[in-house]
Amino acid sequence: MTRFTKITASIGPNSETRDMISRMISAGVNVFRLNFSHDTGDVQGAKIDMIRDIAQRAGVPIAIMVDIQGPKHRIGDFATENHYPLRVGQKFILDSDPTLGNEHRVNLPDTDVIHSLSVGDRVLLNDGKIELKVDAVFDDKIETTVVRGDEIWSRRGFNLPDTDIDTDILTPKDRADLEYALTKNPDFVAVSFVQRAEDISAVRDFITARTSHPVKIVAKIERPNAVSRISDIANAADAIMVARGDLAVEMPFEQVPAISRRIIRECRRLNRPVIMATQMLSSMVHSEFPTRAEISDVATAAYLRADSTMTSEETTIGDNPENVIKTMNKILSFADADTIANPYDWSRVDDIPENDWSRSVVSMAQLNKVSAIVVFARDTDSTTAISCRRPDIPIVAVCGDDVVANQLCLSRGVFPICDGYLFGQRDAFNSVRQFGIGTGKLVIVDEDKVSLRTLD
Repeated sequence: MTRFTKITASIGPNSETRDMISRMISAGVNVFRLNFSHDTGDVQGAKIDMIRDIAQRAGVPIAIMVDIQGPKHRIGDFATENHYPLRVGQKFILDSDPTLGNEHRVNLPDTDVIHSLSVGDRVLLNDGKIELKVDAVFDDKIETTVVRGDEIWSRRGFNLPDTDIDTDILTPKDRADLEYALTKNPDFVAVSFVQRAEDISAVRDFITARTSHPVKIVAKIERPNAVSRISDIANAADAIMVARGDLAVEMPFEQVPAISRRIIRECRRLNRPVIMATQMLSSMVHSEFPTRAEISDVATAAYLRADSTMTSEETTIGDNPENVIKTMNKILSFADADTIANPYDWSRVDDIPENDWSRSVVSMAQLNKVSAIVVFARDTDSTTAISCRRPDIPIVAVCGDDVVANQLCLSRGVFPICDGYLFGQRDAFNSVRQFGIGTGKLVIVDEDKVSLRTLD
């Protein structure tokens, strides 16, 4: 039980077979992410059914996270297949004209983007390789100057780091995808390109109008305006994903590590699980081994006490997804064991009130050097709050509901059990024995009652 940091794995063409899913679970996956930017709803639904069946047969809780595409903005098409070079200092127009583009202009299909931009705003294309500065804004076009040049071609996505875009968080595609996904009762829905807390409220309203299943919402932090509003967004959401890919395009890349650390601290303060994502082991798309920098990156996420690290292309199109998970498991296990052995928490949260009940539970456990904290969990709230205090003590969550057990798969240091009998009998001793704990003391949390017991 040395690995406290969870593993969220994205699945795709090279990892969506029954055999590979089973091997990835055995290697250490806690949460599977399905990217609805790819494949139709029924194809993704079949994957969800398969993962549920495999997890049930294996007798382990596994969470399903549905990731919806969100308002991803792209330019239109050019007249030829050739790549057009954009040179520093040249003028370039983005407009509402649907005709094919050339070296001087291209269509911008989203008129809400044109209306949202202001003079001086930046438009970044090709993952930030091209930078345009807005010179003038009209009803049907924007005029720009190329600040940083590169080749451009059709349907490239773009980022607007200086702009609040007045657009719905759920596109028509998202609404159709989410409508279908909710029929499969996912544990989490990840929302892309969140800008404000109201975006989360809109998604929650959409979900609650269509299902009574307690779906949790993960806000993906990809834009500077989301970073500046992180407290409000985290309060509105149930969990946070630090999506470092787009974040490092829209913000100076040297700031992303500090921003990530600040987001983790704020999520811990607000009792919200937090996922560290993007390029954690990206060299392993084709390599058998990670780079030394990637090893440090994954370990640092554990030292910062993130709840989970996430794979992307490494396990969707990578040559060996199982090896990626085994590698991440080894790195996290060693880092977590080191943290437990050397418990000085240099990223601790200082503004948790002294009388906070979850802090009191953890203090009680630490002072008594208990072997585990056992929570009889009717929902995720109490267990998540204790987890966010980051005790270096395993938290065994005994659940009577598989939804609660699955959703706790995302929380650091939580080892969920779905067992109606153990939950009904409040059998803490046999619960911890499933994890090889047979001696020592336990702190037991049962709703508003907290007790200290010694193992027989």
